Amino acid sequence: MAQVICVVLSGGKGTRLYPLTKMRAKPAVPFGGKYRLVDIPVSNCINSGFKQIYILTQFNSSSLHNHIAQTYIFDSFSRGFVEVLAAEQTYDHTGWYQGTADAVRKNFLHFHDHSPEYYIILSGDQLYRMDIKEFLQHHIERGSDISLASTPVTQEKAADLGLLQADNQYRVIKFMEKPGPNKDFSEMQVPADAEFRKKIKEPEKKYLASMGIYIFNAGILEHSLDNTLADLSKEIIPGCINKMKVYTYVFNHYWVDIGSIKSFYEANINLASIRPNFNFYNEQKPIYTRRRDLPASKINFCTTSQSLTADGCIITNATIMNSIVGIRTIIESGAHLDSTVCMGADYYETAEQMNQNRKEGLPDIGIGRGTIIKKAIIDKNARIGEVCRIGIDNFTREDGDFGDYYIKDTIIVIPKNAVIPSGTVI
Repeated sequence: MAQVICVVLSGGKGTRLYPLTKMRAKPAVPFGGKYRLVDIPVSNCINSGFKQIYILTQFNSSSLHNHIAQTYIFDSFSRGFVEVLAAEQTYDHTGWYQGTADAVRKNFLHFHDHSPEYYIILSGDQLYRMDIKEFLQHHIERGSDISLASTPVTQEKAADLGLLQADNQYRVIKFMEKPGPNKDFSEMQVPADAEFRKKIKEPEKKYLASMGIYIFNAGILEHSLDNTLADLSKEIIPGCINKMKVYTYVFNHYWVDIGSIKSFYEANINLASIRPNFNFYNEQKPIYTRRRDLPASKINFCTTSQSLTADGCIITNATIMNSIVGIRTIIESGAHLDSTVCMGADYYETAEQMNQNRKEGLPDIGIGRGTIIKKAIIDKNARIGEVCRIGIDNFTREDGDFGDYYIKDTIIVIPKNAVIPSGTVI
């Protein structure tokens, strides 16, 4: 196999996912009850046979570093690694990463140790399952300098994504970065007679969106970044289209960019449906994450439907519908969760800790007795008291920061380590 270096871009602030990114990098946000978002691209690389992976980090990166270090440990025979490269000062560079292109440029000195033939560049905040080896084969067969993975999307979704046009040979002839809803981008539609148009299953998907996943020939990437331009998708890629052989690989399967609270919430809730769009139960291509050695979840006299419950939970006499229950979640008697993403906890409280916290008027970590929650995201280690009503009573869900909670895209978000006193109505 060709010498390939995989680079996962994980340094952005993730402002649209705030407050979930208040204390962590976006790729470190918990997902699906027991995973982190970064587990998706890393697992796709490993399952495709690419085990030399760098994670480029910068903002709020501590929890991401810990997760990578505790999860991806290869033996000496595989010659594989998943290594974090944080923004660093050197004699040549003294500042932070200025963008995705700048982040890659500043780490060439580390990449050169492996003499790569190809660079595969991935995003750390998407949900999909791809055979990246097939993508690389597509790149090699067409003699590409650069290849962009793309996916068919509707006009509604196209406004917020980078769009590209390609001819019948898959060669990219035009690229438009996130046109927005007010700009006419109808010229970017895939022509009806395009060869690959026939392979698109849903006729309403008339545009090709860039997935933010690229393959560069090693020399081409270094030549393309021999400048001061900061961003790959906004500056580097558009500038290469008329000068180099740029092709697209059309990925006609499930893919979602988890860039906002709404997309994060919907992708999670969909996992609990009877036939979810993404299958975590594929044993041939698993999604890897940290092994915590937690006990099995204990479910006492509960009613549950279309929900996922991760390891180490204790749930008593509760009703749970269309929800995700994350690791170590404690849910007390009479609680009711509907369409809620509960991320769980990083640790169990001891009896001594609970007694001390109760003396100070703090609820236990978890969901208290008789509390009802609907359409909300409960971040880790949240303490929600007894008989709270969250998202139940009629009120205007206007976006904003309300101190103990946030509302984003009409979804209530209880941030990490938050304390919601007993009897609270939100």
